[in-house]
Amino acid sequence: MTYARKIVLQLPVSRPQAIGPFVEQCLRDGVSLIAVVGENAKDVEDQIDALVVGDGSDSSRFVVTTAHQGEAVEDVLEFASHFGTDADKVQLVRI
Repeated sequence: MTYARKIVLQLPVSRPQAIGPFVEQCLRDGVSLIAVVGENAKDVEDQIDALVVGDGSDSSRFVVTTAHQGEAVEDVLEFASHFGTDADKVQLVRI
């Protein structure tokens, strides 16, 4: 599966062990934004940031992340649609 350039990750995560592979696929696909929405969004955003940065030795590993706890999915989709290039598709993802 190839992800769109802008992702809205809807929580809860049904398979926590899938977060690592999800992040790696996002990096391979050139995702520019992962906006996390739902309960514990900040915790999941922090986990994604840690996976992206790793030990900090690879500066090519970069993706913008945002946390949106208490916000409606529709509002976060709208936010994501205006991030970067408006022409980039936004994809809602559940893992």
